[in-house]
Amino acid sequence: MKKFQVWLAAILMAAGLGLVAPTPASASYCDLVWGSLEKTEGDMGRGQVTNARTGQHYCFDRMVVDLNGPVEGYTVRYVPTVVQDGSGLPIPLRGRAFLQITVNSPAYDDGSNPTYKPADPKELTNVGGYQTFRQLAWAGSFEGYSSIGLGVRGRLPFRVFTLDGPGAGSRFVVDVAHYW
Repeated sequence: MKKFQVWLAAILMAAGLGLVAPTPASASYCDLVWGSLEKTEGDMGRGQVTNARTGQHYCFDRMVVDLNGPVEGYTVRYVPTVVQDGSGLPIPLRGRAFLQITVNSPAYDDGSNPTYKPADPKELTNVGGYQTFRQLAWAGSFEGYSSIGLGVRGRLPFRVFTLDGPGAGSRFVVDVAHYW
């Protein structure tokens, strides 16, 4: 009987330490398995930027860039300071961390006419009340690249992906998690 009690105590201790019957590990909030390292892909795009918008979700805040053609390439990374396309001048942003978001597509057509000209480049959308986003600002479009600065609450994990449509257009999406 004493042996049984020793074995039972050992099994219960191992279970308490997570050594027996481990459950699948989830290292992040809302089962999001994202990171905070640079994400980049592709070549120059054939479409042009037409809009930028944001939305709130249960586990993350979302930014969407609309294009009138396919998304061919992008770079999204945390930077100490977001800089303006062409001039390299800093773009002041609210927040404790900053994402420089570059879509490899211009915000102008072949005749140099703007396809996206925000009413207020310093505040592309109102992100007041968002859990993660603090400010979305236009950093410009230069030599076929368009950039946006995103001020966030902290250096949080993010993901990047593209969606087809509507029509011949596409959408470039950046989701930033509320927590790690």
